[in-house]
Amino acid sequence: MARIAGVDLPNKHVVVALTYIYGIGRSSAKAICEKTKIDPTKMMNDLDQDEQARLRTVIDEGYKVEGHLRSEIGLNIKRLMDIGCYRGLRHRKGLPVRGQRTRTNSRTRKGKKKTVANKKKAV
Repeated sequence: MARIAGVDLPNKHVVVALTYIYGIGRSSAKAICEKTKIDPTKMMNDLDQDEQARLRTVIDEGYKVEGHLRSEIGLNIKRLMDIGCYRGLRHRKGLPVRGQRTRTNSRTRKGKKKTVANKKKAV
């Protein structure tokens, strides 16, 4: 099992296995395969030490992945909350940040529904 950027990569095609690293998607994985001249359809366990080393160097030199990327994103969100801009306030309140409606949807951000009782009508 190959270990790159602190992640154990599964025995799948190289392009698919690289996407298990936080910060690398399909297009980045294809670009990495082109730079390292590795066949994207080759299985991860079939790579020799030299090919794994080339993958490691390209990812270390050219991409922010895993811990560095997570901390940078966290700092960016913290900066938005500190300056008190609209996006920062939405992050702080746990509401959708990018303009989605909140009247009906957005359960992912808001969490489980909290039912509020109605007042009874006065006779």
